[in-house]
Amino acid sequence: MSWWQDTVCYELYPRAFADSDGDGIGDLAGATARLAHIAELGADAVWITPFYPSPLADGGYDIADHTGVAADLGTGADFDRLTARAHALGLKLMVDLVPNHTSDRHPWFRAALTAGPGSPERGRYLFRPGRGAHGELPPNDWQSAFGGPAWTRVADGEWYCHLHAPEQPDLDWRDPGVRSAFTDILRYWLDRGVDGFRVDVAHALFKAEGLPDAGPGQHRDPLRNHLMPYYDQEELHPLYRTWRTLLDTHPAPPGAVPPGERVMVAEAAVFDPGRLARYIRPDEMHQAFNFAFLEAAWDPVELRRVIDASLSAPGGGSVTWLLSSHDAVRPVTRLGSTARARAAALLMLALPGSAYLYQGEELGLPQATVPDDRIRDPLWERSGHTDRGRDGSRVPLPWSGDRAPYGFTSAAPGDTWLPQPDDWARHTVAAQDHDPDSTLALYRDALRLRRVHPAPDPTAPPHWYSAPDDPHLAFRRGALACVVNLGTEPLRPAALGVPGRPVLASGPTDGHDLPPDTALWLLDTPAPQQHERDTHDRPR
Repeated sequence: MSWWQDTVCYELYPRAFADSDGDGIGDLAGATARLAHIAELGADAVWITPFYPSPLADGGYDIADHTGVAADLGTGADFDRLTARAHALGLKLMVDLVPNHTSDRHPWFRAALTAGPGSPERGRYLFRPGRGAHGELPPNDWQSAFGGPAWTRVADGEWYCHLHAPEQPDLDWRDPGVRSAFTDILRYWLDRGVDGFRVDVAHALFKAEGLPDAGPGQHRDPLRNHLMPYYDQEELHPLYRTWRTLLDTHPAPPGAVPPGERVMVAEAAVFDPGRLARYIRPDEMHQAFNFAFLEAAWDPVELRRVIDASLSAPGGGSVTWLLSSHDAVRPVTRLGSTARARAAALLMLALPGSAYLYQGEELGLPQATVPDDRIRDPLWERSGHTDRGRDGSRVPLPWSGDRAPYGFTSAAPGDTWLPQPDDWARHTVAAQDHDPDSTLALYRDALRLRRVHPAPDPTAPPHWYSAPDDPHLAFRRGALACVVNLGTEPLRPAALGVPGRPVLASGPTDGHDLPPDTALWLLDTPAPQQHERDTHDRPR
């Protein structure tokens, strides 16, 4: 079994993780100093989101240099120290690969603007003449994920495509120079010791020949319609097979995992399990994010359906599970309560496959409200101030203290990357560190038990004790069983026929009944010695 098949990977958003130099912005040196927190949590790997030079039109995903380090985050030497520290702690390190677009400040795009229509420089991007009598209309009807047309007109009259913000022009992946350059980018980071890549917008690199109109369906549900001409094209898969060969054969420096063990994870907004499985065939990506699980309602029927569909889909990799990310509303807020978020955590961590945790999830952070004048997310402006965007999940972590900046930085509270709430003192790492009932303790206990009692086969579906229409979920994977009460009445796990002794609960129980919005883990193994049980295996 490969390490990635049942890994727990921690997503680190560097500008909001830890600041080392007092400028209010998290950086690579700060992350290096705090990596022990992730190792002590029990994670196996770290995925660090873009730290590359960027004008920050989209939180760092508008990249001006795919092999550089942003000056406000550090240097190449800082990245090397981060990599070395992660490996010394036993953590794999993954980085973001952002191949769909660049920043509009990237040297390529500046050269394209200067060179003009028909030039090889413009051939790297999707420049097209407009429609209408004078080219005054966009080339087609495509819509940006951030609102409005997916086209912007330049001074000479041509239009360029951007599926995201106008500052993020899309590359033309039929251009040989683009393909060659990204092969070099992959080699560069492999040589720096990274153990894998999360591939951003992996479903959208190739657009249909001729760039046809999408039609009215895109306005109803643009992210889930795989027939979109900018979505899920067949040409993606030969490309990913080429990248997989590179990862499997390129030499590894000391400390990194060897060839054949480096991993690619697709961020592919493909919600049909059968089509998503095409990305993780044995010679393509290793995994793909399971957005259907992230977006599932707190409903037993829907969750059971998503779990069964995810685990029964064809493909060569293990299933991934995630409850949050830098793009999602934090589960405490999205699910409606801390109790539900804690129960969802035990559900996710009990399922066979890999789990991806977003920083702050282990602290039970709610979605923060960012003041209007501090919002950075382009969704705010592009929506006409109707969509506050994703900044509420990107607020700096609280480490210690009873007031902002909570140990994140030595800068003044108002000078942080994004402002922190005034009521987060109870959420700090220091406040939760020695509290056995804290969310941090729950995650530490769950990850320890998960590691000690792994799934025998992380690709195999669990054994279900509950029926698809029950108001609860109950299943077993190996020695570990999980019962989640999603109903409105207390539930007696003993009546469900689930063998095992209780070892961990997401909330208070009386030893017999499981309250609503509570999860329980049971182990079908001999009881440990008394001191071990007292220390580790008490339900809470």
